[in-house]
Amino acid sequence: MLNAALDELADSGYAALSVEGVAQRAGVHPATIRRRWRTVEGIMRDALTHKGATEILIPDTGSLQQDLRLLAQAIGSFYTASRNHAFLAGVVSAASLDPSAGDALRDTIAERLRLASAVVHHAVERGELPPDTDAEETIAAMSAPFYYRMLISRRPLDPELPRISADAAYHAARAGAFSLARNDHK
Repeated sequence: MLNAALDELADSGYAALSVEGVAQRAGVHPATIRRRWRTVEGIMRDALTHKGATEILIPDTGSLQQDLRLLAQAIGSFYTASRNHAFLAGVVSAASLDPSAGDALRDTIAERLRLASAVVHHAVERGELPPDTDAEETIAAMSAPFYYRMLISRRPLDPELPRISADAAYHAARAGAFSLARNDHK
């Protein structure tokens, strides 16, 4: 049923997503969906918790700049797929309407940041970055341009965005912009 919901979301968009439409696509009665998820926001929350972070592999090339570029390229490629782009927009919409979907989105993003921050931790271990570099803030800075482009400015992801965002985060991290001491006010 979650696949049916994601297909319906990709075809119709979040505004048109309905329990009835998902039920029809899945070949089940709407009551079946309402019993388990109650609303489309519930479906999106569950889809988010089941759509694993494993879809974007975490590189380890021995070079932070290369790792960030590969990670950014993977993010760009993932969201270039219309189904994944629609999923992101749907999850963000659901999170704004349902506190439990908002919690699921926050927790999922935190877990993805934690996983991807391994590339920064490895760079610190290799001496590429200052020891007090905030790994999650580095990854968040690299990722933010994708979400701004897709969700705020509503412009397509161009082929240069992964390199630009990765290199900006790399140079900022090397310069100490993501120092934990600087970010103590969090």
